[in-house]
Amino acid sequence: MRASAFVYPWDVVGDPAAARRIADLGVEQVTLASAYHSTRALTPRHPRHRVVSARHSAVYYPVDPARWEGRRLRPYAQDWVAGEDPYGEAAAALADAGLEVHSWVILAHNTRLGGEHPDLTVRNAYGDRYPWAPCVAREEVRAYAAALAAEAAVRPGARGVELESCGWYGLGHLSAHDKTGGVRLDGAGQYLMSLCFCPECEAGYAAHGADPERLRRAAVAALEPLWRGEREKHEGREERGRASGGRAQEWEEVEKLLGQELAGAAAAWRDQVASAFQTEVVTAVRKAAEARRTEGFRVLLHADPAPHRCGANVGVDPAAVLALADGVVLPCTGDGAGREAVLAPFAPYRAPFTVLAANFTVVGGMGGRPAELAGDAAHARELGATELRLYHAGLAGDADLAAVRAALSRLD
Repeated sequence: MRASAFVYPWDVVGDPAAARRIADLGVEQVTLASAYHSTRALTPRHPRHRVVSARHSAVYYPVDPARWEGRRLRPYAQDWVAGEDPYGEAAAALADAGLEVHSWVILAHNTRLGGEHPDLTVRNAYGDRYPWAPCVAREEVRAYAAALAAEAAVRPGARGVELESCGWYGLGHLSAHDKTGGVRLDGAGQYLMSLCFCPECEAGYAAHGADPERLRRAAVAALEPLWRGEREKHEGREERGRASGGRAQEWEEVEKLLGQELAGAAAAWRDQVASAFQTEVVTAVRKAAEARRTEGFRVLLHADPAPHRCGANVGVDPAAVLALADGVVLPCTGDGAGREAVLAPFAPYRAPFTVLAANFTVVGGMGGRPAELAGDAAHARELGATELRLYHAGLAGDADLAAVRAALSRLD
């Protein structure tokens, strides 16, 4: 199975040994961040630093001023990695080590953008804004994302792109000093807290036959027992369902809580928006690749087969997304039932060259199982996976990388 490792530019820039070390893992490809959200990252082997603080969402290449002239929303520059084009520098080093480079682009997840433009963010049923989640129903957000994707994806030498958070983002978010775990939200609760009630979305619900105020009140009413701890029994059942990929059960619970009419109208609007957003973004990337005459440029989406889910791995309709993109990257860390739940829905819609990439966390401290990678990858292949993704070559310690190297050497 072809394997690709995720990498940040700061893992490579300033470390002459990094590219060869990554190639020696046995991967054929790297997925290199060109536009990424804020993060604090450990760099266990870098000769110049051990921690990188990316303070806000940023791009790691010089933008084209003409593309962004007159736009209110535009990418942010960074100053924590040396050089004007750290993506380009890292990509060149990785290519020199024999690795194929694909770009990694984050779209509907940008806390700085949301903080500076709160009118364009998701607003929940209580009126709270989510600055980390630009609302993809907003035309200005869609235009920004399409322009960013086209520019950040088709970098010199890149042979493809993986688009993360290419759809709805919601409540779930790894924030600094996060304090949201006091009440455990099941899958239905996460969805209800992620419904957007900005003016654009309220109009969308109405166009699909749902009074937006009635929908908002229904969401609040459904959430109230959770805040009071009256759904603990259900919560445990839902947690077990999620562990085995209980996506259908999540949606059944949403329909029970909101009523089928309101739930259906909300889903219809959100599915319509997500599909239009993905089509606009992928079309923009393909046009940029054609303009650069980059033949065979692959466009993949980080995805989940349950359309109601949101976040980094956005919910999609498997048939529709595989008709649009060249494939998907699917979260497969966990048990075998969980892998089957995310891979099986896509298998019937595969074309001969469709990519179904099984994404495994290989950092033990982040819940990964690098020592089990060979068996997990073999199981994913049986379920229809065609490639592997390894998260994350820069974050993993030496012991984890040694386990990855051994596992990949055993895969044919």
